[in-house]
Amino acid sequence: MTTQDILSSSMHRLAVGVAVALMALALGGCAGQQGKKELTTGSIPKLSKPVQSMNATELAAAAENIGQTYERDPKNREAGLNYANLLRMSGRNEQALAVMQQVAINHPSDREVLGAYGKAQAAAGQLEQALQTIGRAQTPDRPDWKLKSAEGAVLDQLGRSSDARLRYREALDLQPNEPTILSNLGMSYLLTKDLKTAETYLRSAADQPGADSSVRQNLALAVGLQGRFQEAETIARQELTPEQAEANVAYLRSMLSQKGAWTELAKADAGNTN
Repeated sequence: MTTQDILSSSMHRLAVGVAVALMALALGGCAGQQGKKELTTGSIPKLSKPVQSMNATELAAAAENIGQTYERDPKNREAGLNYANLLRMSGRNEQALAVMQQVAINHPSDREVLGAYGKAQAAAGQLEQALQTIGRAQTPDRPDWKLKSAEGAVLDQLGRSSDARLRYREALDLQPNEPTILSNLGMSYLLTKDLKTAETYLRSAADQPGADSSVRQNLALAVGLQGRFQEAETIARQELTPEQAEANVAYLRSMLSQKGAWTELAKADAGNTN
């Protein structure tokens, strides 16, 4: 997405929201219910409940707890990775980046650390630096589909949609039918206002085993942007607790409330052939 493609100030706000949703899914961590992954195992405090079921207060408490372990031993790789991950899931991207920068200094050749550092850079808006770091983490003899997909998300943020979709398809070659990759590919088309193609990929993503609520939320957005609001809300509420469903629907409504933006998207989509 480039600024010259933005049709109005409201369109810009919507596109930014879509890009954030794409980045959150690709990088596996953000505030709210999206992208919550299990922590890396190691000599770190045990959590009282799964990360996926934590609310914002519980995430903050977990980050504080693991952060204390990290502060006592900044060279503890697992504590650093998990602390940064929890900070990102809590929306504290700058702090997560600072932690991952230190972890990368202590473990400069560690592939997993480099990948996590690149993701932290991307979440903090350092997109060019993130591409370089993720590139260093990738190895030709053992390519990682997660890094390919994360690289695609960064490229989409930079407006390089063709390059981004190439990375997603390379990731799918490594991990066929992976719902997060298919969802990222669908969101890539949404960013360029091709709503029908976006919906096709997002429906395919949502139909895959293991697809989580973030995938369905992205599908709901693509459907809602085409004016099918009731269907979009039904999708957004699927397989969630009432609290999670209300949070998803509130997010969806906030995105779709920018009527001028989705109207322009629909007009642009009518002229798209791919």
